[in-house]
Amino acid sequence: MSAARSTRRVVQFGTSRFLQAHADLFIHEAREAGQDVGPVTVVQTSGDAARAGRVAAFGAPGGYPVIIRGIADGVPVERQITVTSIDRGLSAATDWDAVTALVVEEADILLSNTGDTGYAIPASDRGGAWVAAHPPASFPGKLAQLLHRRWRAGGRPLTVLPCELIHRNGQVLQGLVLDLAAEAGLPAAFSAWLREGATFTDTLVDRIVSEPIEPVGAVAEPYAIWAIERRPGLLVPCEHPCIVLADDLEPYERLKIHILNLGHTFLAEIWQREGRPAGETVREILADPAVRARLDALYRDEVVPGFSARGMEAQARDYVAATLDRFLNPYLNHRIADIAQNHVQKVERRVDAFLAWVGETGADLPAPVLRALAAAYPTAPAA
Repeated sequence: MSAARSTRRVVQFGTSRFLQAHADLFIHEAREAGQDVGPVTVVQTSGDAARAGRVAAFGAPGGYPVIIRGIADGVPVERQITVTSIDRGLSAATDWDAVTALVVEEADILLSNTGDTGYAIPASDRGGAWVAAHPPASFPGKLAQLLHRRWRAGGRPLTVLPCELIHRNGQVLQGLVLDLAAEAGLPAAFSAWLREGATFTDTLVDRIVSEPIEPVGAVAEPYAIWAIERRPGLLVPCEHPCIVLADDLEPYERLKIHILNLGHTFLAEIWQREGRPAGETVREILADPAVRARLDALYRDEVVPGFSARGMEAQARDYVAATLDRFLNPYLNHRIADIAQNHVQKVERRVDAFLAWVGETGADLPAPVLRALAAAYPTAPAA
C-alpha cells in the first residue's frame, strides 16, 4: 500500500465483534509497528442495555483478546493478540455530549458498522427533528447532527469510512445525510461541506469473525481484507498489509457479497426452513453431503454463470474455491443462528441485488434456486 497520512483520532460507531477483529486490530498492529495512528473510541449507537458491559469493557487498560485461528498458506495458525488501540467506549444514549465533543473537536476518521438495519431512518428523525434531538434515533440522524455541529465549529475536514455490507456504502450514507440536511432546511453551505469537506468513502470489508469473547474480543480466521476506494481528501486509518486502496471496489464487493455472503444466506435459509439443529455451524451443515451438494450446485449453475455474464467468470471460480475452504475451516465455529439475523435484509442485498446486477447485462440466467429464495421474501426493503 502506498504511504498515507497518519491520523490522530478515530471514532467508531458500532460495537460489533467484527470491527474488534478487523479495523481495530489493524490499527493496533500499526501502532505496535510505530505508526502514529489512533486511538479509537467506540460508540454504541443502539442504546441496547444488554451491551452496557461491552461498552464499559472497551475502556479496560489491558485491552481485549483476538484469537486468529485457521489455515494460512497450508499451515495451521493459532495466535492471540491483545488489542490496545481502543481507549474507551461511549454510549450514544447516555454519553451524547462526550460523543459530540469528540467528533466536533478531535476526530479525523469516523468508522461505522451498524448492522443490516443501521441505515433505516424512523419518522422521529424526519423533517429536521434530528437537528436538536439528544441524540437522534437513527445512525444517519446521529451522524448528520454530529457533522452539522462540526461544520458550525469551523468544518475541519474528516473522512467517513462506513463498513456496512451495503453496495456503495459511502455514497449511500452521504446521500442519507444530505437528504436529512435538505429536509431540515439547513444552509446550502453545509450540504456543500458534506460533499467536499467530509470525505465519504466506499469500503469493502471481509473476514469471518466466528465467535465473540465476552465481554470484548473475538475469534477470527487468518484471511482479512479492507478495500478502500481512493478519493480526494481520503485519510486512511493506518498502513497495514490487509488494507488495499483501489480505484474501483466493484470487483471486490461483488465477489464478496454475491459469493461468500450469498452462500451464507443460502445456508441460513436451509437451516431455518428445514429444522436443522439450533447450534449448527457452517462447517457442520456442510458436513451433510446433501447440503454440500446443493451449495456446490448453486455456485456452479447459478452464481458463476451470473458472474460470467459480467465478464468475471475466472475471478468467480477462484473466489468460490477460496470461499469453500474458508467455510470448511476446521478451527472456526461459525453459528448459522448468527448468520440468520436480519435474514430478510440479507436476502435483498445478497440475492435480489445479484439477480438485478446480472439482469442489467440482458443475459438469460434461469437461476431457479436464487429466484425462489428472492420470491420467498417479497417485502424485503431496498438497501
